[in-house]
Amino acid sequence: MTTHTAPAATAERAGSPDGLPWIEDAGRIAPRDARKLSKLFFDRLQVLDEGTPEHQYTRNTLIEMNLSLVRFAAGRFRSRGSGEMEDIVQVGTIGLIKAIDRFDLAREVEFTSFAVPYIVGEIKRFFRDTTWSVHVPRRLQELRVDLAKAKEVLAADLDRDATVRELADHLGLGEKEVTEGLVAANGYTAGSLDIPADTSGPAGGATAGRTYADVLGEPDPAMETVENLNALAPLLDELDTRERRIIDMRFGQEMTQAQIGDELGISQMHVSRLLGGILRSLRSGMLTQD
Repeated sequence: MTTHTAPAATAERAGSPDGLPWIEDAGRIAPRDARKLSKLFFDRLQVLDEGTPEHQYTRNTLIEMNLSLVRFAAGRFRSRGSGEMEDIVQVGTIGLIKAIDRFDLAREVEFTSFAVPYIVGEIKRFFRDTTWSVHVPRRLQELRVDLAKAKEVLAADLDRDATVRELADHLGLGEKEVTEGLVAANGYTAGSLDIPADTSGPAGGATAGRTYADVLGEPDPAMETVENLNALAPLLDELDTRERRIIDMRFGQEMTQAQIGDELGISQMHVSRLLGGILRSLRSGMLTQD
């Protein structure tokens, strides 16, 4: 373990609490050694007064020793792009600091198990707050920024919103590309279904106080039933008289197989075989329909 600990006298160095080693470069400590030392530092951190040099040294050393947890958690998000890894690590470090400030040895839980959810949660929050709602090509993401600046400049000059042609001329782009950029910009943020619905239409106050979620349509389960019945009707017509009667007694009159057998003068086992064959035929017919 490389802790760069000076001789025993250095334990009294300014900012280093008695009983704790002075670590020059805590970030170079191996994760296994960091877990052992962290318990010692957490134990002392709980009895030190905030704002003192000793408390600051202990807390900062804990952060540096456990940065490997941040790099480990950040590795899960490597597919997001190497250009964002530095930001991800910085955000993850915020989660680590929160975990250190809230950790209590009395929990009898390993700090690594306690800290990783904080770190991952902070990283996920970062992506939730800063990334696009839908996937948009990078060139269009960059164009959104240029369009926003151009719209602001032209609005000040024209005292109105610029048209697509004016934006295209200003940016030296084609109108088609500008239109594509404007459409793609809608994917930057997703509107909430809880925002009020538009009340400016003819209905006026009829929709006042209602949100988009209130007026959003949803699948009607009955429609599937109607479709199935329409598909089943011609197949039922192809059954013979006894087969249609069995279907009617079983599903129309909700008779048991034993009752159907008594009605037809056959055994329950025979009814079961007949009913199974009829249902297989109907099911196969529905599956093969266009």
